[in-house]
Amino acid sequence: MTPGTEAFFGEVRTAFADVAERLGLDGPGTHEPGRHLAVATYLGCSVTYKVVLGLWQGDVGIHACRETDSTECKVGVEELALTAGVVDRRSAVSFGARSLRQLRRSLSGQIRYVELVHPLVSGPPDPALALMRAAGAREWRRPAAG
Repeated sequence: MTPGTEAFFGEVRTAFADVAERLGLDGPGTHEPGRHLAVATYLGCSVTYKVVLGLWQGDVGIHACRETDSTECKVGVEELALTAGVVDRRSAVSFGARSLRQLRRSLSGQIRYVELVHPLVSGPPDPALALMRAAGAREWRRPAAG
């Protein structure tokens, strides 16, 4: 059975603590957008990392997000790591979260990817966004400020 949201947020805080401090990330911001997802966010250096627990699917994933004046880009950290060449094979980390043990293992591996890609996505926007797009980022237009 997938861990509940309360356990999820506690595990994310524990797993991210050292890395967040080293990378200068603030978080976790937490919210429960519905019965099927729980999200913990870490912000810093123009990047937002969203740790998403799929309660229905029993999986967890970390996404890197950057905003521009008109868009928001979002891509998984595994895709970023592969595209940047800082890892050499897909599925080197787990995404399962059907138990606390699986969740911890998945968070540990994916947070390592955050450490590897952070210097590449937290720098100047043009190269960071180019890398994210090359990794298959989804991009949404943001509403104009009114």
